[in-house]
Amino acid sequence: MMPGARAPCVLGVLRGALAVACIGASASKDDPVATLRAKHLRLPLDTAKVDAMKGQFSEVHGGHAHEAVDLLAPRMTPIHAVEDGTIAKLFLSRDGGNTIYQFDPTKRFCYYYAQLEKYAKGLEEAQAVKRGDVIGYVGTSGNAPPNTPHLHFTIFELDSSARWWKGTPIDPYDVYRY
Repeated sequence: MMPGARAPCVLGVLRGALAVACIGASASKDDPVATLRAKHLRLPLDTAKVDAMKGQFSEVHGGHAHEAVDLLAPRMTPIHAVEDGTIAKLFLSRDGGNTIYQFDPTKRFCYYYAQLEKYAKGLEEAQAVKRGDVIGYVGTSGNAPPNTPHLHFTIFELDSSARWWKGTPIDPYDVYRY
């Protein structure tokens, strides 16, 4: 399609609601949320509820923006890779505790899983993972309250250097709420 040209669109009803579909329209590289939605990411916990994520990203924790969601679950609940990709970094930090940084296949996005009890057996940096693979277990490492096991989860759009610690955080609720 030529730059500035509009995709041909049709009006119809989808699941009882008025909808517009445009032929040739796709997620834009400039819209990271649309790109992530088009991937149909898996939730990292089988028990996670999308509505529970609402509003958490912008909350203030410890004097700074949270920029993540905390998914409550019993300790040792399996954590799954949200899509295919590569384990970019396994890291132990003061605040995040046991953390996993997973890159998507294009290295445009990084999925951050933190405050884990432990990693899945055999998980290593540079390891390829598939959507749904168990990569760790819910816990309370780092600065998590000891009696509130959860997964601290967020998504980053990486900058051009594609370094695991550099990126712009994206609210997971915006991605999963479609």
